[in-house]
Amino acid sequence: MVEKKIKEYELKIDKSREREKRSEDQSTAESVFDLNVRKIIFKLMQKGIIDQIYGAISTGKEANVYRATDSDGNDLAIKIYRITNAETKFMWKYITGDPRFSDVRKKPRNIVFAWAKKEFKNLNRAKEANVKVPNPIYQVKNLLVMEFIGENTIPAPKLKDVEIQNPNKIFNIIIEYINRLYNEANLVHGDLSEFNILMDNDEPVIIDISQAITLEHPNSLRYLLRDIKNICWYFSKLNLELPAPVEIYEYITKGE
Repeated sequence: MVEKKIKEYELKIDKSREREKRSEDQSTAESVFDLNVRKIIFKLMQKGIIDQIYGAISTGKEANVYRATDSDGNDLAIKIYRITNAETKFMWKYITGDPRFSDVRKKPRNIVFAWAKKEFKNLNRAKEANVKVPNPIYQVKNLLVMEFIGENTIPAPKLKDVEIQNPNKIFNIIIEYINRLYNEANLVHGDLSEFNILMDNDEPVIIDISQAITLEHPNSLRYLLRDIKNICWYFSKLNLELPAPVEIYEYITKGE
């Protein structure tokens, strides 16, 4: 009975790998489903956290994101961070200086595991600050399970890919999210733009928050201003009359 169950789990993982090969671009064809990831998925299937994994929602140099379902049929998003060829130099500059990860050793595998854990922790902080982000569910090593943002198995589009009906409203919501991240979650996103904001039923959802840093980080204020400038630049193309980025910066930091 146990052996039969193991074979069933392995078959599900193999089907997921087949879907991955069919759906990924050639530039990101290297599989993230190595032996360690397969073992993690096997354990999560045993626990009922994951039941099936489907095609890739997005693929990239840092990670692949897949749609999945749990044992109750609810949609999930599974983010698997690449270890081979990971851009650990980029990751390290956002990890070093963060007191939560002061004990991380500067080795590729350790850095990637810390990166995944960092996103899980940052998502929890953002959620507690009432910032709309995917709900984090489970994280182990280089795998993160979180809420699927979308409807009827279709992932929500990115901000850059939609025609906004009320751009002034969306701009104000995003600025308020930046404010809440800073003043309530003690975080700065650090790479916020129209590329990592989803639009879920006309509501912005902040994603890709692994690089977010705490305010103790020496570059936190510089990255905060950069986030504000990125958002202002994008919405300025929609012919909105916007305050200067430095005014928003001073409002959020209260003149620090």
